[in-house]
Amino acid sequence: MTPPHAPTPHQDLRERILADFGVLRVPLTAAHLDAAQAQAAQDGCSHLEFLQRLITDQAGLRRERSTARRIREAHFAELKTLASQRLQIEELATGAFIRRRQNLVFAGHSGVGKSFLVQAIGHAACAQSQRVRYITSAELLENLSACLADRTLRERVRYYARFDLLIIDEFGFDRIERKETPQAAGLLYKIMDARSQKGSTALVTNIDFDAWGDYLGDPPLAMAFLDRLVDGAIILKIKGKSYRAYRAAQTAAGQHSQ
Repeated sequence: MTPPHAPTPHQDLRERILADFGVLRVPLTAAHLDAAQAQAAQDGCSHLEFLQRLITDQAGLRRERSTARRIREAHFAELKTLASQRLQIEELATGAFIRRRQNLVFAGHSGVGKSFLVQAIGHAACAQSQRVRYITSAELLENLSACLADRTLRERVRYYARFDLLIIDEFGFDRIERKETPQAAGLLYKIMDARSQKGSTALVTNIDFDAWGDYLGDPPLAMAFLDRLVDGAIILKIKGKSYRAYRAAQTAAGQHSQ
């Protein structure tokens, strides 16, 4: 005879299911399981439909957490998304160029939206489960120079080589590469060489390609870096007036009219 308070086979199975989901680290609560089971019985769902209903919310939450984690790890300077400005770069937003391990170069004057675009693409890549790292050129070279001093450069180059998309922003913006990092050309080449055929590199610059050799102070290495970067790359030259200058002028005009 079954003791009056002994669990029924159904209750025992229910507890085992909850325990198994716990082992898998899927946050399924007893209430959610019971509600999904009751709804499935009411709707006459198949086993697969019931399973899909059971896990869809948890899967969605996990995807959101994973995307948020990848965005944090990317170290974006600003939270810029494609949807926020309805930018017409749907092909880049699909991440197909990353899957092809194709590089991307944004060139143009300061203030025309290059950084906005590349970070928005980076956010889209994070949402597609791509590993992304955003960094300015000055920060990258400062980091690599420090690694030269403590002899950890090889390990640091491997770190930057592991991302699906490495975004190097502000190349040439303040000339810090040449002023403070005499080895800039060589260090940048090491990064490109390590990432070649392994991942996509996106670079944002406001200087013309033919000026890179003079800018970095080492024409042979600068050209080697450039060749690795632009070989088969998508190159977008953005023209127009500085949006920041335009916005400042509009603000000033508004204040003057008051």
